[in-house]
Amino acid sequence: MAVLATVAAVLVPAASSAASSAPSSVRSSALPSVVAQPSGHHRAAPVAPQTVVIDGKRMRQARIALDRGDPALRATVKSLTAQADSWLGKGPWTVTDKPKPAPSGDPHDYLSQAPYWWPSQPKTDANPWGCPYVQRDGERNPEVDTGTDRPDIGKVFNSTTTLSLAWYYTGKKEYAEHAARILRTWFVDPATRMNPNLNHGQFIPCKYEGRAIGIIDFSQQYTSVLDALAILGTGAPGWTSGDRAGMRTWNKDFLDWLVNSPFGKEESAAKNNHGTFMDMQVAGLALATGDRSLARKTVLDARTKRIDPQIAADGSQPQELTRTRSWHYSTFDLVAYTRLAAIGEQVGVNLWAYEGPQGQSLFKAVDYLLPAATGAAPWPHPELEFKRFAASDIVHAAADAGDREARAAVPRLETPPGGDLWALRPAAEQLDSIAG
Repeated sequence: MAVLATVAAVLVPAASSAASSAPSSVRSSALPSVVAQPSGHHRAAPVAPQTVVIDGKRMRQARIALDRGDPALRATVKSLTAQADSWLGKGPWTVTDKPKPAPSGDPHDYLSQAPYWWPSQPKTDANPWGCPYVQRDGERNPEVDTGTDRPDIGKVFNSTTTLSLAWYYTGKKEYAEHAARILRTWFVDPATRMNPNLNHGQFIPCKYEGRAIGIIDFSQQYTSVLDALAILGTGAPGWTSGDRAGMRTWNKDFLDWLVNSPFGKEESAAKNNHGTFMDMQVAGLALATGDRSLARKTVLDARTKRIDPQIAADGSQPQELTRTRSWHYSTFDLVAYTRLAAIGEQVGVNLWAYEGPQGQSLFKAVDYLLPAATGAAPWPHPELEFKRFAASDIVHAAADAGDREARAAVPRLETPPGGDLWALRPAAEQLDSIAG
């Protein structure tokens, strides 16, 4: 709780109640150009990264407070660097090293398998897959983590996000250099790069060579990679102009595929969390590649296209409550919404302020989770593996956006296993590990 109190004092300047509920970019105060270190050493103040979701100005404020010796932020950075250190000896990974290529035959094409589909027959020489496959919602088939790119792309996303943040706050060049190596290998180097499409995401053996639903393999985390690229772009060692140009080209090509391919159009039409995450990914990529009009339109459309049909008057998300992992999917969908709202801030759209015809809103959706998130009451819907901490980041996001109930709930949240990193990267992440 000391961390939260100190961070609040550092990141949210004292102001009127109206000011405290304004976007964080408006609340940011003027900062000195030179920061004095406790040792007497001086260095130039950090640059605010041009991030897509995370508030770069708040990151800059946190870095300055950290450089001044803030003890609470030092403790938080210790949690962050412990995670970063665990990545230093791992990777890089490449899409080209899976045992068999995607059905296209091109080893540069990404391949993943549907996580909740299982063989229904014994595997034999005549039926090596055990087909037909049947769905078991919420139960993850271990085949998903063998022979496909899915586990490796998760490592790429998580490692580069963590390493770039650790470099920004510590200046340790090994973090930036390793993040650069991982990104370059997966996305830029011609010998090992991934083609910018997801034509073979979440295939089902003997049934589909790829599905639109496989786009969520990227959409649930790729905006964090966009933020990592922005952080490295502030001058990270090992991240070259060629790397930046290569990633920009890849992102533009990937955005074009998302917007114009049949799979992309199908995923955009999805009515549940898949559609929300698709909007978040398209808006984030559009902002990162300079198409602010597409980013703004995507966020604006989400009001009636997503919030109205997905969130009920009481704040529940009926489509997510039908799942065997209803807690996970309710928090999961709100990760996309809160990140989409953060993108909206940058293009002049306040998604938090929107209310649907029955009073639906993001605030209500977060508040619906508060009794379970704080441990005050059990979650009253099906859940195979309840993890209370899964809601922690989205409650932080609502609190920062001005939700009084969420703000009061913050001290009672469960700390995620890797520590509460909100002070260093104020943007909701998926905190529980289930994927699909």
